[in-house]
Amino acid sequence: QVQLVESGGALVQAGGSLRLSCAASRSIRSINSMGWYRQAPGKQREFVATITSGGSTNYADSVQGRFTISRGDATNTVYLQMNSLKPEDTAVYYCRAIRITVPYWGQGTQVTVSA
Repeated sequence: QVQLVESGGALVQAGGSLRLSCAASRSIRSINSMGWYRQAPGKQREFVATITSGGSTNYADSVQGRFTISRGDATNTVYLQMNSLKPEDTAVYYCRAIRITVPYWGQGTQVTVSA
């Protein structure tokens, strides 16, 4: 069992930055993969970024070079640093964990980027 809580979503102007946080109920050392997904109104949920327990990262082409996923000093926290935000980044952002092939999802946090 893994419980996830996201925070950090806000209204920001285009070109600005935000940092999202995801707190897990257990050490991420015991989680195979942590990641971020997002869903805009009328669209399917899409992949944003992932980080494995070994530290390997992967990013969607749309955020490459602008977003960075990382693990914090705490062993149960993962971050998504978002820079150079665009209106098309507007979405609900969800934290996702995979442990022993089982996926877990957070409740989501709203990010709105104004032009």
